[in-house]
Amino acid sequence: MSHPAYDLYEPEGQALPLVFDSPHSGSWFPADMGAVLPEATLLRGRDAYIDELYGSAPAQGAPLLAARFGRAYIDANRAPEDLDPAMVEGAWPRPLTASPKAARGVGLIWSLIEGREAIYDRKLTPAEVEARIAGYWRPYHDALKRLLEEAQARHGAVWHIDCHSMPSQGDPTTEDGTVARPEIILGDRDGTTCEPALTRRVAEVFESLGYEVVLNWPYKGVELVRRYSAPAEGRHSLQIEINRALYCDESSFERHAGFEKVGADVATLIGELAAFVRRRAAA
Repeated sequence: MSHPAYDLYEPEGQALPLVFDSPHSGSWFPADMGAVLPEATLLRGRDAYIDELYGSAPAQGAPLLAARFGRAYIDANRAPEDLDPAMVEGAWPRPLTASPKAARGVGLIWSLIEGREAIYDRKLTPAEVEARIAGYWRPYHDALKRLLEEAQARHGAVWHIDCHSMPSQGDPTTEDGTVARPEIILGDRDGTTCEPALTRRVAEVFESLGYEVVLNWPYKGVELVRRYSAPAEGRHSLQIEINRALYCDESSFERHAGFEKVGADVATLIGELAAFVRRRAAA
């Protein structure tokens, strides 16, 4: 199923209470963006190929939702209130709670690429921002919310995996600074967005495959795991970050020899998660 905002890959066979989403792998920038940077520069912010790496999810019984729009246009993993007011012409009509991410140029609508290259030479009108929310952010969230609610209605609980990649090193604008990053980071917002068993099982699978795994630093999970999780009510959300250097050249974004291995390992993870949610749903 396709929508201007997303592609939805439906599960094959009986659907599990397991949902994957990839909010940052989109590579399309609508014509009304009006950026001054070339598309190739804008694409440096995407989670390249994450939708492909998780592409075996439907065959294993789980839907995969993938944003089509580039995250620099509007970021599905930010709250609508997380907007830098300095980007908007005139007064924004609703309250804002801009985070440090918005201050660094990577809030709801990005103003900078890699903390240094300005995306616009103008301010956006409130109508432009509203149109991006209504046309792209909200349909993506509505689709994810529906998938999660339907899965929970069928099975009594749902497990949600929010899929990302990260640069192999931070920069002066990131929480961790200019340091090398681990291979895998799991974010459960310090244990608040999912049962500990989910985080533990994902860590065990990646470690068994030879990966270095770190929890909640520098990525704890942002809007998508925060908004849709309620572990006490059977809604579990976990963010997974994969180091981009494991599978592609970070300058050219060309896949390298590691792509096939990472894809196979992610397929193994999905299979293990399918078994995990079957056990948990039956408990």
